[in-house]
Amino acid sequence: MSRQILSGAQIFDGEALLQNHVLVIDGEVIAGILPESRAPAGPRSHVAGGTIAPAFLDLQVNGGGGVMVDAATTFETLRVICDAHLRLGSAGILPTLITDTPDATAQVIAAGRKAAEARLPGFLGLHLEGPHLDPRRKGAHDPALIRPMTAEDLARLCDAARHLPALMLTLAPEAASPEQIARLHQAGVIVSLGHSDCSYEVACAAIAAGARCFTHLFNAMSQLGNRDPGMVGAALDADVGMGLIADGIHVHPSVMRIAVAARRGGLFLISDCMAFAASDLTEITLNNRQILRHDGRLTLTDGTLAGADLTLPDAVKVMIERVGVPAAEVLGMVTATPARLIGAEGAYGHLRAGRSASFVHLDANWRLKAAWAGGRPLNIYRPGARRG
Repeated sequence: MSRQILSGAQIFDGEALLQNHVLVIDGEVIAGILPESRAPAGPRSHVAGGTIAPAFLDLQVNGGGGVMVDAATTFETLRVICDAHLRLGSAGILPTLITDTPDATAQVIAAGRKAAEARLPGFLGLHLEGPHLDPRRKGAHDPALIRPMTAEDLARLCDAARHLPALMLTLAPEAASPEQIARLHQAGVIVSLGHSDCSYEVACAAIAAGARCFTHLFNAMSQLGNRDPGMVGAALDADVGMGLIADGIHVHPSVMRIAVAARRGGLFLISDCMAFAASDLTEITLNNRQILRHDGRLTLTDGTLAGADLTLPDAVKVMIERVGVPAAEVLGMVTATPARLIGAEGAYGHLRAGRSASFVHLDANWRLKAAWAGGRPLNIYRPGARRG
């Protein structure tokens, strides 16, 4: 069994930043993190500064590598998307279907079940963002496809949760009853609230019924007011998870700073990326609508934001350098926190002895320099090639 000893960088183990330590790898697994003074004998690989951290987890990924999660999704589609995000530093993702037809949902669930059975590298489960949303907060979702949850939808979702490692569902409380939310929660679905114009009280009732998360905090939801706290107020006032698109476009850095101050914990970063991720595409068509990529933004032709042109290393950099959050806290938002939310903390989110040697190396400017999966170095995607 081959041994690797990595030194020269600070190490984030999932909880804290460790200085003057080495990461020891035996074959495909981590042997331990040791102080320099106790490092075993043998050749070392020097990584020249920066930070070693567990490979990231991204719980909202609409596509990557030039393809989208959509009605045509197959096992091969999911393989391409998972591979693209491995090369962007994410050990695992939730491929995400945005609002579509019942047939499209069934197709994506079937592909996800095949991916789960095959133990597809990088596949953590699925995220279904819609179609049970509030048209008043539709964002880039097609309003013609948004609809309330039916008994048939509920049965399909509960069945899918039994066959997938994780199933996250974004819904609006206006489109699903507390009883339906409770049934979903009992079946193991991670119910996430979003795309809603509901009141604070209605959002809190959904949390009481079993909702455990909020989708892209601040975006496509009723905002915080002094007399009506809205969905944002409910998110900041509850002990639940909150996804955040930290590109500095979807949410102003000062607002992100307020959210972090209000809730130390629970926040996790998402890319909300499209097929553009790890590709040189400049436009795509989704549900017969054109999505354009320009100057770090993805928009419909009318200017509506349509996902994000973002990677998790980009988001980490924004949170540390523009929002001013301590590095260890930010790194937890892409490792331990999302792992805990989807019940995957036994395998992901930390660098611990016996776990798969899947980790990233970020340079001093928080750019992705290298990534490993199971002790194997990956051919990472270089953002410079994407942005031209």
